[in-house]
Amino acid sequence: MPETTGPSNPHGTLRLAVIGAGPAGLALALLAAQRLPNADISLFDARALTHDVSADPRTLALALGSVQLLQRLSSWDARQAETILQVHVSQAPPTLRLPVFGTGGEPAVQITALEQGVPQLGAVLSYGQLVAPLQSRWLQCCEREPERLHSRFGTPVQALKTLGEASPSGVEIDSGIAETFDLAVVAEGGVFAEQARKAVTHDYAQNAWVGEVELHPDTPVGLAMERFTRNGPLALLPLTPREGRKRAALVWCLPQDEDDVAELSAAQRLAVVNSLLPGVIPPLREIKTLKRFALGLNAERSLVQGRTVRIGNAAQTLHPVAGQGLNLGLRDAYALVDALKGLSAGMTLDRILQRVDWQRAPDRWSMIAATDFLARSFAWRWPGLPAARGLSLAALQAAAPLKRALARQMMFGQR
Repeated sequence: MPETTGPSNPHGTLRLAVIGAGPAGLALALLAAQRLPNADISLFDARALTHDVSADPRTLALALGSVQLLQRLSSWDARQAETILQVHVSQAPPTLRLPVFGTGGEPAVQITALEQGVPQLGAVLSYGQLVAPLQSRWLQCCEREPERLHSRFGTPVQALKTLGEASPSGVEIDSGIAETFDLAVVAEGGVFAEQARKAVTHDYAQNAWVGEVELHPDTPVGLAMERFTRNGPLALLPLTPREGRKRAALVWCLPQDEDDVAELSAAQRLAVVNSLLPGVIPPLREIKTLKRFALGLNAERSLVQGRTVRIGNAAQTLHPVAGQGLNLGLRDAYALVDALKGLSAGMTLDRILQRVDWQRAPDRWSMIAATDFLARSFAWRWPGLPAARGLSLAALQAAAPLKRALARQMMFGQR
Protein backbone atom coordinates (compact mmCIF):
# COMPACT_ATOMS: atom_id res chain seq x y z
CA MET A 1 0.00 0.00 0.00
CA PRO A 2 1.24 3.55 -0.65
CA GLU A 3 2.56 5.27 2.43
CA THR A 4 0.71 8.54 1.80
CA THR A 5 -2.40 9.55 -0.04
CA GLY A 6 -2.40 11.46 -3.30
CA PRO A 7 -2.22 15.24 -3.50
CA SER A 8 -4.88 17.78 -4.18
CA ASN A 9 -3.93 21.19 -5.52
CA PRO A 10 -6.66 23.80 -5.56
CA HIS A 11 -4.25 26.76 -5.50
CA GLY A 12 -1.04 25.74 -7.32
CA THR A 13 0.02 26.58 -10.85
CA LEU A 14 1.65 23.23 -11.61
CA ARG A 15 1.00 19.64 -10.56
CA LEU A 16 4.37 17.92 -10.85
CA ALA A 17 5.12 14.21 -10.42
CA VAL A 18 8.72 13.08 -9.92
CA ILE A 19 9.21 9.34 -10.47
CA GLY A 20 12.32 7.96 -8.81
CA ALA A 21 13.87 9.00 -5.49
CA GLY A 22 17.48 8.56 -6.49
CA PRO A 23 19.96 11.45 -6.60
CA ALA A 24 18.54 13.12 -9.73
CA GLY A 25 14.89 12.71 -8.71
CA LEU A 26 15.42 13.95 -5.16
CA ALA A 27 17.51 16.89 -6.34
CA LEU A 28 14.82 17.88 -8.83
CA ALA A 29 12.05 17.60 -6.23
CA LEU A 30 14.01 19.75 -3.78
CA LEU A 31 14.84 22.31 -6.44
CA ALA A 32 11.21 22.52 -7.47
CA ALA A 33 10.08 22.86 -3.84
CA GLN A 34 12.59 25.67 -3.36
CA ARG A 35 12.16 27.58 -6.61
CA LEU A 36 8.52 26.91 -7.56
CA PRO A 37 6.66 27.94 -4.42
CA ASN A 38 3.19 27.45 -5.93
CA ALA A 39 3.82 24.02 -7.42
CA ASP A 40 2.24 20.88 -6.03
CA ILE A 41 4.92 18.16 -6.07
CA SER A 42 4.58 14.41 -5.57
CA LEU A 43 7.68 12.19 -5.35
CA PHE A 44 7.08 8.51 -6.23
CA ASP A 45 9.41 5.61 -5.54
CA ALA A 46 8.89 1.85 -5.38
CA ARG A 47 11.08 1.41 -2.30
CA ALA A 48 9.56 1.77 1.13
CA LEU A 49 10.44 4.80 3.19
CA THR A 50 11.65 2.43 5.91
CA HIS A 51 14.35 1.07 3.59
CA ASP A 52 17.74 2.38 4.73
CA VAL A 53 19.59 3.77 1.71
CA SER A 54 22.53 5.15 3.69
CA ALA A 55 24.50 1.89 3.54
CA ASP A 56 24.45 1.59 -0.29
CA PRO A 57 28.18 1.42 -1.16
CA ARG A 58 28.04 2.23 -4.88
CA THR A 59 30.54 4.97 -5.71
CA LEU A 60 29.53 8.26 -7.34
CA ALA A 61 31.83 10.92 -8.76
CA LEU A 62 30.47 14.46 -8.63
CA ALA A 63 31.81 17.41 -10.58
CA LEU A 64 32.25 20.76 -8.83
CA GLY A 65 29.02 22.11 -10.33
CA SER A 66 27.09 19.19 -8.83
CA VAL A 67 28.67 19.73 -5.41
CA GLN A 68 27.69 23.41 -5.54
CA LEU A 69 24.10 22.48 -6.45
CA LEU A 70 23.84 20.09 -3.49
CA GLN A 71 25.25 22.76 -1.20
CA ARG A 72 22.52 25.15 -2.31
CA LEU A 73 19.97 22.46 -1.49
CA SER A 74 21.42 22.11 2.05
CA SER A 75 22.02 18.43 1.25
CA TRP A 76 25.80 18.21 1.17
CA ASP A 77 27.88 16.69 3.98
CA ALA A 78 31.50 17.38 3.13
CA ARG A 79 32.66 15.01 5.87
CA GLN A 80 31.30 12.04 3.90
CA ALA A 81 33.03 12.95 0.63
CA GLU A 82 36.63 12.87 -0.55
CA THR A 83 37.58 15.91 -2.60
CA ILE A 84 39.21 15.57 -6.01
CA LEU A 85 42.17 17.96 -6.09
CA GLN A 86 43.88 16.69 -9.22
CA VAL A 87 43.05 14.51 -12.21
CA HIS A 88 45.71 12.53 -14.05
CA VAL A 89 44.84 11.04 -17.47
CA SER A 90 47.45 8.92 -19.22
CA GLN A 91 47.92 6.10 -21.69
CA ALA A 92 49.55 2.80 -20.91
CA PRO A 93 52.03 1.17 -23.33
CA PRO A 94 52.14 0.48 -26.19
CA THR A 95 52.45 4.18 -27.00
CA LEU A 96 54.98 6.76 -28.08
CA ARG A 97 57.53 7.57 -25.40
CA LEU A 98 59.09 10.97 -25.95
CA PRO A 99 60.79 13.42 -23.55
CA VAL A 100 58.06 16.01 -24.27
CA PHE A 101 55.58 13.72 -22.56
CA GLY A 102 57.16 14.38 -19.17
CA THR A 103 58.00 11.89 -16.42
CA GLY A 104 58.59 8.43 -17.82
CA GLY A 105 58.11 9.64 -21.37
CA GLU A 106 54.42 8.67 -21.34
CA PRO A 107 51.69 11.00 -22.64
CA ALA A 108 49.58 12.44 -19.84
CA VAL A 109 47.23 15.29 -18.98
CA GLN A 110 47.18 16.65 -15.45
CA ILE A 111 44.49 19.04 -14.24
CA THR A 112 44.65 20.49 -10.73
CA ALA A 113 42.22 22.54 -8.68
CA LEU A 114 45.01 25.02 -7.99
CA GLU A 115 45.64 25.81 -11.65
CA GLN A 116 41.88 26.10 -12.29
CA GLY A 117 41.45 28.50 -9.38
CA VAL A 118 38.82 26.39 -7.59
CA PRO A 119 38.83 24.72 -4.16
CA GLN A 120 38.24 21.30 -5.70
CA LEU A 121 37.50 19.71 -9.07
CA GLY A 122 34.78 17.54 -7.60
CA ALA A 123 34.20 14.91 -4.95
CA VAL A 124 33.63 11.18 -4.53
CA LEU A 125 31.24 9.49 -2.12
CA SER A 126 28.93 6.51 -1.88
CA TYR A 127 25.40 6.41 -3.26
CA GLY A 128 24.00 6.08 0.25
CA GLN A 129 25.97 9.03 1.57
CA LEU A 130 24.54 11.16 -1.23
CA VAL A 131 20.94 9.97 -1.24
CA ALA A 132 20.37 9.85 2.54
CA PRO A 133 20.89 13.62 3.11
CA LEU A 134 18.79 14.46 0.03
CA GLN A 135 15.96 12.25 1.23
CA SER A 136 16.16 13.64 4.76
CA ARG A 137 16.00 17.19 3.42
CA TRP A 138 13.01 16.33 1.22
CA LEU A 139 11.11 14.80 4.14
CA GLN A 140 11.80 17.91 6.23
CA CYS A 141 10.34 20.05 3.44
CA CYS A 142 7.26 17.79 3.26
CA GLU A 143 6.70 18.20 7.00
CA ARG A 144 6.79 21.98 6.66
CA GLU A 145 4.49 22.12 3.62
CA PRO A 146 2.30 19.01 3.64
CA GLU A 147 -0.40 20.75 1.58
CA ARG A 148 1.79 20.86 -1.55
CA LEU A 149 4.74 18.46 -1.05
CA HIS A 150 3.92 14.75 -0.99
CA SER A 151 6.12 11.68 -0.41
CA ARG A 152 4.82 8.63 -2.28
CA PHE A 153 7.35 6.02 -1.17
CA GLY A 154 6.30 2.40 -1.54
CA THR A 155 4.30 3.42 -4.60
CA PRO A 156 5.66 1.98 -7.87
CA VAL A 157 4.46 3.73 -11.00
CA GLN A 158 3.12 1.13 -13.40
CA ALA A 159 2.30 3.26 -16.45
CA LEU A 160 2.37 6.78 -17.89
CA LYS A 161 -0.09 8.09 -20.45
CA THR A 162 -0.04 11.50 -22.12
CA LEU A 163 -3.48 13.08 -22.28
CA GLY A 164 -4.22 14.82 -25.57
CA GLU A 165 -2.59 14.34 -28.94
CA ALA A 166 -1.72 17.51 -30.85
CA SER A 167 -1.69 19.65 -27.71
CA PRO A 168 -0.96 17.57 -24.59
CA SER A 169 -2.98 18.66 -21.58
CA GLY A 170 -1.33 16.49 -18.94
CA VAL A 171 -0.10 13.03 -18.06
CA GLU A 172 -1.94 10.24 -16.30
CA ILE A 173 0.05 8.17 -13.82
CA ASP A 174 -1.07 4.68 -12.85
CA SER A 175 0.28 3.78 -9.41
CA GLY A 176 -2.54 1.48 -8.46
CA ILE A 177 -4.92 4.41 -8.88
CA ALA A 178 -5.07 6.78 -11.85
CA GLU A 179 -3.97 10.36 -11.16
CA THR A 180 -3.49 13.29 -13.51
CA PHE A 181 -0.55 15.69 -13.38
CA ASP A 182 0.51 18.59 -15.56
CA LEU A 183 4.03 17.19 -15.85
CA ALA A 184 5.82 13.93 -15.00
CA VAL A 185 9.59 13.71 -14.64
CA VAL A 186 11.05 10.20 -14.87
CA ALA A 187 14.32 9.86 -12.95
CA GLU A 188 14.44 6.08 -12.59
CA GLY A 189 17.49 4.93 -14.49
CA GLY A 190 19.02 1.58 -13.62
CA VAL A 191 22.00 -0.11 -15.28
CA PHE A 192 22.42 -0.77 -19.00
CA ALA A 193 21.83 -4.53 -18.86
CA GLU A 194 18.42 -4.11 -17.18
CA GLN A 195 17.06 -1.24 -19.30
CA ALA A 196 14.59 -1.35 -22.15
CA ARG A 197 16.35 -0.13 -25.27
CA LYS A 198 15.88 3.52 -26.17
CA ALA A 199 16.17 5.34 -29.51
CA VAL A 200 19.99 5.53 -29.54
CA THR A 201 21.65 2.40 -28.24
CA HIS A 202 24.89 0.47 -28.62
CA ASP A 203 26.25 -2.51 -26.70
CA TYR A 204 29.99 -1.96 -26.29
CA ALA A 205 30.54 -5.66 -25.48
CA GLN A 206 32.60 -4.46 -22.52
CA ASN A 207 32.44 -5.15 -18.80
CA ALA A 208 33.26 -2.82 -15.94
CA TRP A 209 34.68 -4.39 -12.80
CA VAL A 210 33.91 -2.07 -9.90
CA GLY A 211 35.10 -2.22 -6.31
CA GLU A 212 37.32 -0.78 -3.62
CA VAL A 213 41.11 -0.81 -3.34
CA GLU A 214 43.53 0.04 -0.56
CA LEU A 215 46.09 2.62 -1.67
CA HIS A 216 49.75 2.89 -0.74
CA PRO A 217 50.28 5.47 2.05
CA ASP A 218 52.39 7.59 -0.32
CA THR A 219 49.56 8.05 -2.83
CA PRO A 220 48.85 11.79 -3.32
CA VAL A 221 45.75 13.02 -1.52
CA GLY A 222 42.75 13.82 -3.71
CA LEU A 223 44.21 12.23 -6.86
CA ALA A 224 41.77 10.81 -9.42
CA MET A 225 43.38 8.77 -12.18
CA GLU A 226 42.21 7.48 -15.55
CA ARG A 227 44.51 5.22 -17.54
CA PHE A 228 43.79 4.36 -21.17
CA THR A 229 44.93 0.78 -21.64
CA ARG A 230 44.87 -1.38 -24.74
CA ASN A 231 41.64 -3.05 -23.57
CA GLY A 232 39.80 -0.11 -22.04
CA PRO A 233 39.98 2.59 -19.37
CA LEU A 234 41.12 1.95 -15.81
CA ALA A 235 40.13 4.54 -13.21
CA LEU A 236 40.81 5.20 -9.53
CA LEU A 237 38.61 7.64 -7.61
CA PRO A 238 39.72 8.72 -4.11
CA LEU A 239 37.55 7.74 -1.15
CA THR A 240 37.61 8.99 2.42
CA PRO A 241 40.22 7.10 4.51
CA ARG A 242 39.03 4.25 6.71
CA GLU A 243 40.87 3.33 9.90
CA GLY A 244 43.77 5.50 8.77
CA ARG A 245 44.12 3.69 5.43
CA LYS A 246 43.84 5.45 2.11
CA ARG A 247 41.20 4.04 -0.22
CA ALA A 248 39.93 4.45 -3.76
CA ALA A 249 37.14 3.16 -5.96
CA LEU A 250 38.33 1.08 -8.91
CA VAL A 251 36.61 1.01 -12.31
CA TRP A 252 38.33 -1.49 -14.62
CA CYS A 253 36.88 -1.88 -18.12
CA LEU A 254 37.60 -4.86 -20.39
CA PRO A 255 36.17 -6.34 -23.61
CA GLN A 256 33.84 -9.21 -22.78
CA ASP A 257 35.60 -11.66 -25.10
CA GLU A 258 38.93 -11.02 -23.32
CA ASP A 259 37.59 -10.71 -19.78
CA ASP A 260 39.12 -13.37 -17.54
CA VAL A 261 39.01 -11.38 -14.31
CA ALA A 262 36.51 -13.77 -12.74
CA GLU A 263 39.02 -16.60 -13.03
CA LEU A 264 41.90 -14.65 -11.45
CA SER A 265 42.83 -14.90 -7.80
CA ALA A 266 42.95 -11.80 -5.62
CA ALA A 267 46.74 -11.73 -5.89
CA GLN A 268 46.62 -12.05 -9.68
CA ARG A 269 44.08 -9.23 -9.99
CA LEU A 270 46.30 -7.01 -7.85
CA ALA A 271 49.36 -7.81 -9.95
CA VAL A 272 47.56 -7.09 -13.22
CA VAL A 273 46.11 -3.76 -12.07
CA ASN A 274 49.45 -2.63 -10.62
CA SER A 275 51.14 -3.43 -13.94
CA LEU A 276 48.73 -1.02 -15.67
CA LEU A 277 49.11 1.95 -13.30
CA PRO A 278 51.14 5.05 -14.19
CA GLY A 279 54.18 6.06 -12.17
CA VAL A 280 52.25 8.71 -10.22
CA ILE A 281 50.31 5.94 -8.43
CA PRO A 282 52.34 3.77 -6.02
CA PRO A 283 51.42 0.06 -6.13
CA LEU A 284 48.03 -0.77 -4.64
CA ARG A 285 48.00 -2.72 -1.37
CA GLU A 286 44.78 -4.68 -1.88
CA ILE A 287 41.80 -5.09 -4.21
CA LYS A 288 38.60 -5.97 -2.40
CA THR A 289 35.52 -7.67 -3.84
CA LEU A 290 34.73 -6.64 -7.41
CA LYS A 291 31.35 -6.58 -9.15
CA ARG A 292 30.85 -6.82 -12.91
CA PHE A 293 28.52 -4.66 -15.02
CA ALA A 294 27.90 -4.75 -18.76
CA LEU A 295 28.49 -1.42 -20.53
CA GLY A 296 26.54 0.27 -23.27
CA LEU A 297 25.02 3.48 -24.58
CA ASN A 298 21.25 3.86 -24.17
CA ALA A 299 19.82 7.33 -24.82
CA GLU A 300 16.61 9.07 -25.77
CA ARG A 301 16.81 11.44 -28.74
CA SER A 302 14.77 13.98 -26.78
CA LEU A 303 14.35 14.60 -23.08
CA VAL A 304 10.71 15.56 -23.68
CA GLN A 305 7.90 13.28 -24.83
CA GLY A 306 4.59 15.09 -24.51
CA ARG A 307 4.23 16.03 -20.87
CA THR A 308 6.86 13.52 -19.73
CA VAL A 309 10.49 14.55 -19.22
CA ARG A 310 13.29 12.04 -18.65
CA ILE A 311 16.47 12.99 -16.81
CA GLY A 312 19.66 11.26 -15.71
CA ASN A 313 20.03 7.59 -16.60
CA ALA A 314 16.40 7.54 -17.69
CA ALA A 315 17.43 9.88 -20.51
CA GLN A 316 20.99 8.78 -21.18
CA THR A 317 23.03 5.87 -19.83
CA LEU A 318 26.68 6.36 -20.78
CA HIS A 319 29.98 4.52 -20.67
CA PRO A 320 31.77 5.46 -17.41
CA VAL A 321 34.93 6.60 -19.22
CA ALA A 322 34.32 10.26 -18.29
CA GLY A 323 32.33 9.70 -15.10
CA GLN A 324 29.68 12.23 -16.16
CA GLY A 325 26.38 10.33 -16.04
CA LEU A 326 25.05 11.64 -12.72
CA ASN A 327 26.42 15.12 -13.37
CA LEU A 328 24.43 15.28 -16.60
CA GLY A 329 21.32 14.21 -14.70
CA LEU A 330 21.74 16.94 -12.09
CA ARG A 331 22.21 19.52 -14.83
CA ASP A 332 19.03 18.21 -16.49
CA ALA A 333 17.18 18.73 -13.21
CA TYR A 334 18.50 22.25 -12.68
CA ALA A 335 17.72 23.35 -16.24
CA LEU A 336 14.16 22.02 -16.07
CA VAL A 337 13.29 23.68 -12.76
CA ASP A 338 14.94 26.94 -13.82
CA ALA A 339 12.86 26.97 -17.01
CA LEU A 340 9.63 26.17 -15.16
CA LYS A 341 9.92 29.51 -13.39
CA GLY A 342 8.70 30.91 -16.71
CA LEU A 343 5.19 29.75 -15.84
CA SER A 344 4.86 32.72 -13.53
CA ALA A 345 5.69 35.01 -16.47
CA GLY A 346 2.87 33.60 -18.58
CA MET A 347 4.80 31.11 -20.73
CA THR A 348 2.94 27.92 -21.61
CA LEU A 349 4.23 24.64 -20.20
CA ASP A 350 4.62 23.11 -23.66
CA ARG A 351 6.75 26.04 -24.81
CA ILE A 352 8.91 25.77 -21.69
CA LEU A 353 9.49 22.06 -22.25
CA GLN A 354 10.47 22.70 -25.86
CA ARG A 355 13.02 25.28 -24.75
CA VAL A 356 14.47 22.92 -22.14
CA ASP A 357 14.94 20.25 -24.80
CA TRP A 358 16.82 22.70 -27.05
CA GLN A 359 18.83 24.13 -24.18
CA ARG A 360 20.05 20.75 -22.91
CA ALA A 361 20.87 19.29 -26.33
CA PRO A 362 24.43 20.71 -26.73
CA ASP A 363 25.55 19.52 -23.27
CA ARG A 364 23.86 16.13 -23.64
CA TRP A 365 25.00 15.30 -27.14
CA SER A 366 28.57 16.56 -26.75
CA MET A 367 28.98 14.24 -23.74
CA ILE A 368 27.17 11.34 -25.42
CA ALA A 369 29.35 11.71 -28.52
CA ALA A 370 32.60 12.03 -26.56
CA THR A 371 32.01 9.00 -24.33
CA ASP A 372 30.72 6.94 -27.26
CA PHE A 373 33.79 7.74 -29.35
CA LEU A 374 36.18 6.87 -26.54
CA ALA A 375 34.33 3.66 -25.66
CA ARG A 376 34.30 2.44 -29.27
CA SER A 377 37.94 3.40 -29.81
CA PHE A 378 39.14 0.76 -27.33
CA ALA A 379 37.86 -1.93 -29.69
CA TRP A 380 39.90 -0.56 -32.60
CA ARG A 381 43.24 -2.14 -33.36
CA TRP A 382 44.36 0.29 -36.01
CA PRO A 383 48.11 0.72 -36.58
CA GLY A 384 49.24 4.04 -35.14
CA LEU A 385 46.15 4.59 -32.99
CA PRO A 386 48.06 4.50 -29.65
CA ALA A 387 50.54 7.01 -31.06
CA ALA A 388 47.73 9.31 -32.20
CA ARG A 389 46.02 9.09 -28.83
CA GLY A 390 49.31 9.80 -27.08
CA LEU A 391 50.01 12.82 -29.25
CA SER A 392 46.50 14.12 -28.51
CA LEU A 393 47.11 13.85 -24.76
CA ALA A 394 50.45 15.60 -25.11
CA ALA A 395 48.94 18.39 -27.21
CA LEU A 396 46.15 18.89 -24.68
CA GLN A 397 48.63 19.11 -21.81
CA ALA A 398 50.68 21.71 -23.70
CA ALA A 399 47.68 23.84 -24.75
CA ALA A 400 46.71 25.62 -21.53
CA PRO A 401 43.55 27.34 -22.90
CA LEU A 402 42.26 24.07 -24.37
CA LYS A 403 42.97 22.19 -21.15
CA ARG A 404 41.19 24.88 -19.15
CA ALA A 405 38.16 24.64 -21.44
CA LEU A 406 38.08 20.87 -20.95
CA ALA A 407 38.33 21.28 -17.18
CA ARG A 408 35.43 23.75 -17.16
CA GLN A 409 33.36 21.35 -19.28
CA MET A 410 34.01 18.52 -16.84
CA MET A 411 33.23 20.70 -13.80
CA PHE A 412 30.17 22.56 -15.06
CA GLY A 413 29.05 21.09 -18.39
CA GLN A 414 28.53 23.03 -21.59
CA ARG A 415 26.99 26.43 -20.83
